[in-house]
Amino acid sequence: MGSPDGELSILIGDNPYIAELNQNYLNRSGPTNVIAFPMQEGEFTGITPQLLGDVVISADTTMKEAGDAGMTFQERLTELLIHGILHLFGYDHVTTPEDARIMADKSRELMKMLEKEGS
Repeated sequence: MGSPDGELSILIGDNPYIAELNQNYLNRSGPTNVIAFPMQEGEFTGITPQLLGDVVISADTTMKEAGDAGMTFQERLTELLIHGILHLFGYDHVTTPEDARIMADKSRELMKMLEKEGS
């Protein structure tokens, strides 16, 4: 994806923690499954150009969504991590249906790559 030396931080928390972040930084109520904080946008991008940003995932929501979808916690966690990383690279699924399709296609592509690596 064009960042072989890129760095990111991954934080796995619980629903109360991610709900607090969601409210404080995105002005949205309640927990969510994943939040990405890109560091390659805005006026301070040059400070640490290799730092892509932060991905925060709720373990509570991941567990619930995994159960609802009939998948393992690890499978859902991987999906959410990819989703968050795509946001760090500027992918968006909210603005237009076309953007959502592009992001979903890229997510599937990356999941397939990981599956091949794990075989």
